Amino acid sequence: MSEMSRTVQTPSADGREVLLSVRDLAVTFYQGRKEFKAVSDVNFDVYKGETFALVGESGSGKTTIGRAIIRINPTSAGDVIFQGKKINQKLSKEDNRWVIRNIQMVFQDPAASLNERATVDYIVSEGLTNFHLYKDEEERKKKVVDALESVGLLQEHASRYPHEFSGGQRQRIGIARAMIMEPTLLIADEPISALDVSIRAQVLNLLNQFKAEKGLTQIFIAHDLSVVRYISDRIAVIHKGRIVELATTEELFRNCLHPYTQSLMSAIPLPDPQIEKEKKLKVYDEAMHDYTTDKPSFQEIKPGHFIWANSAEMEKYRSEIR
Repeated sequence: MSEMSRTVQTPSADGREVLLSVRDLAVTFYQGRKEFKAVSDVNFDVYKGETFALVGESGSGKTTIGRAIIRINPTSAGDVIFQGKKINQKLSKEDNRWVIRNIQMVFQDPAASLNERATVDYIVSEGLTNFHLYKDEEERKKKVVDALESVGLLQEHASRYPHEFSGGQRQRIGIARAMIMEPTLLIADEPISALDVSIRAQVLNLLNQFKAEKGLTQIFIAHDLSVVRYISDRIAVIHKGRIVELATTEELFRNCLHPYTQSLMSAIPLPDPQIEKEKKLKVYDEAMHDYTTDKPSFQEIKPGHFIWANSAEMEKYRSEIR
């Protein structure tokens, strides 16, 4: 077994284990000589056993961060440290298998992420086969059935093909494929955005169930703050590839400070139609920031609450803290 797989998690300042640490992460895409910085200066820790949410509008870079962590997107700068070891670099074959085994991802589009020509049995057990995680054929089949039943599907579904299922069922197959590997970290990339409202709650409850029963650590990527309020312990708000605010879920909803976060909060629909009709949306305008001389940085404004701001804005935000 390699040195990487024996590494112990790093403790944080408050004693919690840091499972994943992202430091000064940048992701740049190139088209000929043109370059586009999709992610810049991203810093956060994910503690063992928590659900950490990445939230932002479409195109903000949240999926790019998730795909960079799992090494689908190459990073152009910064470090991704998993269980104390840097993984966004060239790894040995053994260490590469260890990372794949321990970090799994549920993709946004359940139709595109499943092989239409393969049976559910093959799709779910592919990881087991590649990593030889079973003794014999009987054990492999049992693990597949257990994985399917854990996400609310039936044993007879194993012989069917993805096109025979609804969107919600296909997403459950994707979750079963990831969970059968018994990962340490699960990255869920907008797993409910393509689903009906009634099915969304079932998938969210399923992820919460895995967290409670297995102690599964999750990175939950979404654009809907009302959804992540239900499932996450901490939230990082992303705008144009940069985290502008990071806090616990309770703190962020009680005391969000950055104007972009406030604009997202104002867009959350309210159940009372009269109040919804009368509420005023906050529109975020980048022109409100003057960073010509007083440059911004990612700073801790109170314990566990971070914000992207310059010194003048920090003074203003401190006066608004409740």
